[in-house]
Amino acid sequence: MPDALQVTTTTGDRDLAERIGTELVDRRLAACAQVSGPIESIYRWRGKIERGEEWRCVAKTTTAHFAAIESLIAELHPYDVPELIATPIVAAGRAYLDWLRGELGEA
Repeated sequence: MPDALQVTTTTGDRDLAERIGTELVDRRLAACAQVSGPIESIYRWRGKIERGEEWRCVAKTTTAHFAAIESLIAELHPYDVPELIATPIVAAGRAYLDWLRGELGEA
């Protein structure tokens, strides 16, 4: 099970978050993607505290696809340093994991 991941990025607008999610699923880099927001982000950037409205895109995938996801985010994302965090899925329903791997062609 440790090869299953939840990969998160944030964007400044909903359309881009949806485009990233759609591309990930269309290219079979993720079995599904969820877009949520808006969220309020507070962060330090170049020595100043900034605030901004963002949209979160969360994709369910496996470690085998992380490098390709990283490349796609770099290609599509306008941020100098886009958020890209992979969290291992340490426990999940067997049927869900089977579906996830099947959708990624790993079954």
